[in-house]
Amino acid sequence: MKDFSRSITMFSLCGLNCGLCPMNIGKYCPGCGGGSGNQSCAIARCSLLHGKIEFCFLCSDYPCLKLEEFDSADSFIPHCRRKEDISKAIEIGVDNYVEEIRQKRALLELLIAEYDDGRNKTLFSLAAYLLDMNELEAALKEAKKEESPGEDKKNRAKRICRILKEKADNKGIVLKLRKKSGS
Repeated sequence: MKDFSRSITMFSLCGLNCGLCPMNIGKYCPGCGGGSGNQSCAIARCSLLHGKIEFCFLCSDYPCLKLEEFDSADSFIPHCRRKEDISKAIEIGVDNYVEEIRQKRALLELLIAEYDDGRNKTLFSLAAYLLDMNELEAALKEAKKEESPGEDKKNRAKRICRILKEKADNKGIVLKLRKKSGS
């Protein structure tokens, strides 16, 4: 979007973790306010109208009607924890929160490099977004421990997907994107 840029692109204006999005990982999108590739966004336009604020929670109108229906469905990443993520970023500081996203992204990139058979980036992104760092690290250790020498990527992918789904199930987390109702 023209004239819309931000210094922090891993954590979006509205509170999504862009750094864990498969579109960002695949370099199809530079993250919120990161330059070319950004789609037209009503929230970005709103930021421009409100003095180019870096985060919606810094706006005097926050929370506003623009965000009211925003969490009812997901885009490429989940929206279900956006408000919690904003609260955490406020509580520990945006820089510390972005560092957590960077650490999770490193684990996500490891999942993709070691275990993606071409069909799991979305699942891995969801797991990185919705599971905590300890669970992700434990899943990677468990998968490595069960690995056989010379095992093909397809079997490694099946294993890590099973482990991630088990960890998510234990937490009551569903590793699927929610679609808009009627879709």
